[in-house]
Amino acid sequence: MDSQVWIMIFGYAAALFMVLGYLPQAIYTIRTRDTDGIAMPTFLSMFLGSVFFIVQGFMLDNWPLVITNLITATCSAIVFGIKIHNDYFRNE
Repeated sequence: MDSQVWIMIFGYAAALFMVLGYLPQAIYTIRTRDTDGIAMPTFLSMFLGSVFFIVQGFMLDNWPLVITNLITATCSAIVFGIKIHNDYFRNE
């Protein structure tokens, strides 16, 4: 098999597993609004990392990279937003 095919297979496999890694936390947080065990710097860093990967994906014309990181950035932003709300606005 051509090496480009393998590169694409690994790219799509990485995309699938990255999304599967983020979605359970995002779904749980959206449903329960429980963010007590979530470190804010972690989700902020993951969001920023995803944004940079989106830019890189566009620059390289790499759609698995773009799509994966659009999904993970969205999940991270949602969890981060709920965390901010819980930590700073819930007790007012």
